[in-house]
Amino acid sequence: MKNSIRIAIALIVLLLACPVEAEPPGEKPPRPNIILLMGDDHGWEETGYNDHPYVKTPYLDEMAKAGLRLDNFYAQPSCSPTRGSVLTGRHPNRYGIFGAGYSIRPKEVTIAHLLKDAGYATAHFGKWHVGPVKKSSPTNPGAMGFEHWLSHDNFFEMDPVFSLNGETPKQFYGESSEILIDEAINYIEKKKQADQPFLLVIWYGSPHQPYSGIETDLALYRDLPQKYADIQVKPTSHETGLRVKRPLRDVLIERYAEITAMDRSIGKLRNALKTLELKDNTLLWYFGDNGIPPSGLRESRFRGEKIRVYEGGIRVPAVIEWPAGIPTPRTSAVSSATSDILPTLCALTGTSVPSVPLDGIDLVPLLQGEMKQRTKPIAFWKFPVDKNKPAKPYIDPELQKGTTPTVKQGSGGIYTRNFKNNHHPKITEDDFNGERAIISGDYKLVIDGDKETGIELFDLKKDVGETKNLAETHPEIVKELQQQMRDWQTSVLNSLMEADYK
Repeated sequence: MKNSIRIAIALIVLLLACPVEAEPPGEKPPRPNIILLMGDDHGWEETGYNDHPYVKTPYLDEMAKAGLRLDNFYAQPSCSPTRGSVLTGRHPNRYGIFGAGYSIRPKEVTIAHLLKDAGYATAHFGKWHVGPVKKSSPTNPGAMGFEHWLSHDNFFEMDPVFSLNGETPKQFYGESSEILIDEAINYIEKKKQADQPFLLVIWYGSPHQPYSGIETDLALYRDLPQKYADIQVKPTSHETGLRVKRPLRDVLIERYAEITAMDRSIGKLRNALKTLELKDNTLLWYFGDNGIPPSGLRESRFRGEKIRVYEGGIRVPAVIEWPAGIPTPRTSAVSSATSDILPTLCALTGTSVPSVPLDGIDLVPLLQGEMKQRTKPIAFWKFPVDKNKPAKPYIDPELQKGTTPTVKQGSGGIYTRNFKNNHHPKITEDDFNGERAIISGDYKLVIDGDKETGIELFDLKKDVGETKNLAETHPEIVKELQQQMRDWQTSVLNSLMEADYK
């Protein structure tokens, strides 16, 4: 017995003299690589996974089956404003991007700035459209946080012309979506060798008009119904750069061919990520920049089109594929938007968001399957620009001139895109006007969407086509959403007056 006691005491002394080391804390998982892909004028319905009767998008369909499908994803009604919201997490009216041809302001903080400071390699490929891409521009991709860019001021077609890091533009030969992806893959390979996480922003020129396509893609759609041949639309002519009447059927053949070519390039990118053993921890996020334009619109379940704040102008396709972070395929009906991208990526990478008003929210709980309802409304607002008001340019007009050519003839007969951004002189009551909408839960309030209707209220869960105006039967909801809209507009106008930069 005494021996047993002595042995126990000896063991205790030994344990006290040689304490067991605690388990080392687990290593944090590596930060994801991030690739943001955006189609140009690609509407919600124009994917196979959304049951389009003609368009073939096998690779987007695969992404939708493998990852997170965002069925209620929103952009702004036109391209430049949406691009600003992606970069900043803020509504574009806060910094004067009121529509196509308005530039961002140099003082805005972008997701590229933030992730570059956090050690990410950052690159932009394709359509920029928030300022000129030339080296002297204070709003080129480099000034906005991208260390590398192969970009165009506006949209582009086959055999596109791009500027590399702001240098003199040069022509590339081939299908534009494939060119962008080939260049992006080369960049990814270099960053893999350097063992550096990356943020790639790839903004396609497709399927924006004027339309075109390679023969194998065009052949897929030669059997479109003849009923579309009797409808006339007015896309841009490749020959003159001006609007020209054409049968919708001919236009749709070319438009759908562009979508299929873009989709194929996404497949090529996905295969490259797999070959490079980067697919598992690369977040690949595809979305459109606005709804379908009149030149490419056939039957639709939605009301409206590009430029409008009805669903046809703002609801766009969106899918996220990220095997390490979204291992189980899911479909979400929670409303989300392009302005959510910055706060979401900041949360995923452990990066602080800018100390300015943001309009987006962190969607990480949605990615994890924990968010069942959005906590913040989404607002859309076409600012009522008064062209007769004297305005002081925010940026020297010479620095706002584009250098990359376009097929479309712009104002003044030029074949490029120039930009503008002005200091706002003062806030007046008229500044609160303009076509606008706010989505909160299932309800959407539209003000001045159609002048003859004034105020409209829709239950999107029951009426996605926005056919039944509930404003008269639900005045309390109208009042609440009107107040939310007014409060939000006041905040936006405060930003427009440059209060965020002080």
